[in-house]
Amino acid sequence: MSGNTDELMEPGGKVRLFIAGDLAAGVSPRLDDDQTHYLLHVMRAKAGDRISLFNGRDGEWLAKVVETSKRSLALVCEKQTGFQREVPDLWLAFAPIKKTPADYLVQKATELGVRVLQPTMTRRTIVGRVNVERMRANAIEAAEQSGRMTVPECRGPLTLEKVIAAWPQNRVLIFCDEAGDAPMLIDALLDMPENAPAGLLIGPEGGFDPAERDIIRALPQAVPVVLGHRILRADTAALAALAIWQSVWGDWR
Repeated sequence: MSGNTDELMEPGGKVRLFIAGDLAAGVSPRLDDDQTHYLLHVMRAKAGDRISLFNGRDGEWLAKVVETSKRSLALVCEKQTGFQREVPDLWLAFAPIKKTPADYLVQKATELGVRVLQPTMTRRTIVGRVNVERMRANAIEAAEQSGRMTVPECRGPLTLEKVIAAWPQNRVLIFCDEAGDAPMLIDALLDMPENAPAGLLIGPEGGFDPAERDIIRALPQAVPVVLGHRILRADTAALAALAIWQSVWGDWR
């Protein structure tokens, strides 16, 4: 169900979980083994407790724990506590970085409202493998924590050339170019159409090489920008750019 989010925002349960199944009044949602273990053995859930659930489609629902055993737990959806709402249409294409900063980047990008996460392999990328399952697990946890109603799409890694070749014609590509010969991001955003689908492209710690910069800038919908006069780490640059975009065209206004 969709609608005015101000019309239905009731208190939820003490735990908030993302599930894959449908949610509706009277439905008994199925939890996976990890979620069951978490509720039973970490949160010590018992009959009568309430859990908040969302699936990215049906809004947020309050479910009651109706039965527990040593290894299982049964829930029943009681009522909807929040209408479904989507985040702005913003993608993040980023060069993979080391594990701990990468986890942090995915979590914070989810909190900041990214709709698609696209790992992008560049010539100076130092990480050779991307764990997409880990990336999605971090995104789910961040969505649960932040009150977000959706989980970003976590795509498999692609080379920069493939990302550019497949970039949609109607989507602006905001190219964060460390070379410095471009307008500030906020100035470029103010010149863009409101509500235009967009994506941010963040390079590796060593930056893009000259040939890659030429490939990106040759894309008609690419808009090169800079983030200021200081050198930012790749994860810092991504989150700074996301915050600026959300402030100008996103749901922070």
